[in-house]
Amino acid sequence: MRLPIAVALAFAAGISLPAAGAAQSRGQPPRGLATEGLSGQSVALLPLTLAVTDPALRGDSAVAALGDRRHLLLWADSVVGEEFLGRAPEVNWIVPGRLRQMARRNPGMMPDPDQMGQAILRAQKLTKIPDPLRSSLRSLTAITGGRLAMAPAALGLSRDSSGAFRADIALALADARSGMVVWRSSTFGTGTAPGEAVAAAIAAVLPTAAPGP
Repeated sequence: MRLPIAVALAFAAGISLPAAGAAQSRGQPPRGLATEGLSGQSVALLPLTLAVTDPALRGDSAVAALGDRRHLLLWADSVVGEEFLGRAPEVNWIVPGRLRQMARRNPGMMPDPDQMGQAILRAQKLTKIPDPLRSSLRSLTAITGGRLAMAPAALGLSRDSSGAFRADIALALADARSGMVVWRSSTFGTGTAPGEAVAAAIAAVLPTAAPGP
């Protein structure tokens, strides 16, 4: 019997990731992000710093191909970034790779985006961002422009009862000036490969990109 991903995460790493599927099973879809209000704004898309796989996936070739923890995080950043760029192109998303470049070019002025502690934003009841994360976000957005940062705060990978891959993701939109979480959602997606599951989880909270001419 496979553990639900929220339970598996708690056992694996002592953390609590909201069970997005619980809300959907009651007929409540994940809370979507209304990107119209962000149109034209620069929003930092922070890198993932917390990713956990269900212990039942040990030895799974598709997961093993993602590499160690560092490679898993970079892979997830890439998939998440592509979805945000493709599904909400009206927003100027500053993706993790770009953030790292900016941090290297502004040492002492901009924090390392992989070392700010943004995984704390996965906590469902957290509304006021604590220091030092708040200070780090203010320093980061002072360089990137704008005032907002989107944090994919935690990712969990598992297989569902049908054998499909499932990705659970906790997302939080932070306002660096006010120090408040202004939007959050727990979402999940499934697919025949881990990348499909992650992409489906992001698609569940973002509007479909308009077709090109």
